[in-house]
Amino acid sequence: MTQPAPFRRVPGDRPRLLDLYSCAGGAAMGYARAGFAVDGVDIADRPNYPFPRHRGDALAYLTRLIATGEIRRYAFVHASPPCQHGCALTVGTNRSQGWGRAHVDLVAPTRELLDATGLPYVIEQPNGRAEIRKDLTLCGEMFGLKVIRHRNFELGRWTITRPAHRPHRGRVRGWRHGRFYDGPYVAAYGNGGGKPTIGELQAAMGIDWTDVREELTEAIPPAYTEHIGTAFLTTTALEVAA
Repeated sequence: MTQPAPFRRVPGDRPRLLDLYSCAGGAAMGYARAGFAVDGVDIADRPNYPFPRHRGDALAYLTRLIATGEIRRYAFVHASPPCQHGCALTVGTNRSQGWGRAHVDLVAPTRELLDATGLPYVIEQPNGRAEIRKDLTLCGEMFGLKVIRHRNFELGRWTITRPAHRPHRGRVRGWRHGRFYDGPYVAAYGNGGGKPTIGELQAAMGIDWTDVREELTEAIPPAYTEHIGTAFLTTTALEVAA
């Protein structure tokens, strides 16, 4: 595939970002707060997504953008491929549900297409995935959030200074093996077992535009991508159109 021409930023315009596997927009909101105009892509219907969105297969859509040259509208791409395949955090659950390891690995084909765009990009995954480089790891404690929610980010065609990982202040609140533990963090996953209410989860994550638990538990706190987007825009020289 041919490489796109360098992105040219028109003075006064917000650089445009493509948000692949966008879910309900946790990552998107952070990038918007950093200064990007965001377009989302997700195969599921996500009516709570707060920005323009395309419903469809992310890889097929990205392939078309590259082939038609429309990818040149974008300055940056974020991708959060579904993480069930080979994730140490879900292997036990997958096996107990009879799923085994049948989930399709989308990280490698996503990376291949992102490299073909010629654009800087981020691939995000939770702990337990070995398929991406851990160029950056972020945690809710770094941003004063009431979730831990470690997330790893592979950076393509750009770099960022890795912030220090701040020690956790205590436990995640909830039941463990028949015993209840209190702590300063809530569990941003699952249901039952002392898990937070929707309102507690929204407040802990910094997300107020969806009240769907499944969307909240899958989301990235916007503080993470606001940090990434701000770092990109302040350290990367985008070519400015005359």
